[in-house]
Amino acid sequence: MTEMVTITGVYQGQVRPMDGDGRPTAIYKVPVREAVAVDDAGIEDDHQGDARAHGGPDRALSHYPAEHYAIWAELYPDAASLLGPGVLGENISTNGLTERNVRVGDVFRMGTAVVEVSQPRQPCWKISQRLEIPDLAREVASTGRSGWLYRVLEPGYLGPGDVAERVDTAAHGITLADMWAIHNSTRPSIEDLEALAELDVLADSWRRRFAQRLDWLRRHA
Repeated sequence: MTEMVTITGVYQGQVRPMDGDGRPTAIYKVPVREAVAVDDAGIEDDHQGDARAHGGPDRALSHYPAEHYAIWAELYPDAASLLGPGVLGENISTNGLTERNVRVGDVFRMGTAVVEVSQPRQPCWKISQRLEIPDLAREVASTGRSGWLYRVLEPGYLGPGDVAERVDTAAHGITLADMWAIHNSTRPSIEDLEALAELDVLADSWRRRFAQRLDWLRRHA
């Protein structure tokens, strides 16, 4: 399991109108050139167009594996020139960390900040709108190549070229890929749903989602 990787990109964005429909968004991120402050509100000067769906302590930072872009470029060749780090609105880009080797509750030191994985990223319709790929958000969710979000445990500074070091690995053993597989299953096991509904390091919104599914399956067993 990869324990240390280089942060290859750090991105921040201002709120601006979405191309096409004009709704406010901060998906248009730009790379920073040097270390920036990060705290439980996220990266300094990074904003959200919709505070109900983005931001907050359990969604302070967004991380997307750079290696996924080659997969999307092959699947959507007409948009291949656009499909590169930062375009899906992430704050952090790396190679070597993916949903297959990252768990909710894993703790990383990034630069001088310490962060904890809080949940998978739920893909937003805005990634489809931005890239003019109608089914992109659905494909991101169905494949589980969604990236993930962090809560900030210790404020600090991080920037491109800094090291992201895993300093604690969650003991429960459920990777983000496993979580998506359970989420996307037509009839997941009661045991899997119980484990996720009770996972205290998982963001409340996702715990409620699994608890509701668990309740439904118990009532329709």
